[in-house]
Amino acid sequence: MGRRVVTFFMLTLLLGSFLGCDRKPEVTGPKLGTKPQSAGVPVYRFAVHPLHNPGKLIQAYQPLIDYLNGRLQGARLALEASRDYANFEKKYQARKPEFLLPNPWQTLQAMKVGYRVIAMAGEPRDFKGIFVVRRDSGLTHPAELRGKSVSYPSPTALAACIMPQYFLHNHGLNVNTDIENRYVGSQESSIMNVHMGQTAAGATWPPPWRAFQKEHPREAAELKVIWETESLINNSVMVRNGIPAQVAIQVRALLLGLEETTEGKSILAGMETARFLPASDEDYDIVRRYASRFESEVRPVEKRW
Repeated sequence: MGRRVVTFFMLTLLLGSFLGCDRKPEVTGPKLGTKPQSAGVPVYRFAVHPLHNPGKLIQAYQPLIDYLNGRLQGARLALEASRDYANFEKKYQARKPEFLLPNPWQTLQAMKVGYRVIAMAGEPRDFKGIFVVRRDSGLTHPAELRGKSVSYPSPTALAACIMPQYFLHNHGLNVNTDIENRYVGSQESSIMNVHMGQTAAGATWPPPWRAFQKEHPREAAELKVIWETESLINNSVMVRNGIPAQVAIQVRALLLGLEETTEGKSILAGMETARFLPASDEDYDIVRRYASRFESEVRPVEKRW
């Protein structure tokens, strides 16, 4: 009797191991951009360009995705962060995300591979470059940066690099030879390089600077905004061609109505975004003209650094 029990026990273990061979190991712990559970409902990726590092971006934008998912019919969204601008740009160039929130220059590039604009994220007047310096820097005029280093998130960051470099160009500096340009990967890194004395000035734009002041008040108190560029047009929200029209229509309507609810206003505040506005591809022609002037006078935007 005892032998039969042991034999049965061994057979049970063997059967369990065979059945478990095809099972994938369970992965525990948090995942950035993990797709929500939604049986039978298509899940579309919503990729946001690197306004912040991935962890902070998830913290700022996940409430928006949760809000949309609570109201969307027949679809769900999954937030996708990127480690840097180059990584984000590779994603939309390969047409991987279904929805994008790119900067205006990236908007033009995404149009070329089959995305279209459905909204604008933020007030146009808020889209401008700013230069942050240490309060004890002694800098008063852009020409005084000659021979010094300036930090930027990326060479393709419109408000936080292209527009600031055009500003310096218009103030008599050759940005290719008169200064050292350091592309440091993120908005916060650009600011922190200044605080740590690694660069004489750092370029960013208002939303990351406001967030930095809230999250790092002691460090921010040692810095100041010394110059700012003109405003242009704000980031877009885009959808990839081929996504069902009713899904895009719902997302657009929910974004445009966000400021009308208490919850929506709280979400906008967390993203440092005033509101979403109606927009289309044609609204970004102004960026095409601006980029054309910049490239003819300063440098190619898409140069490999």
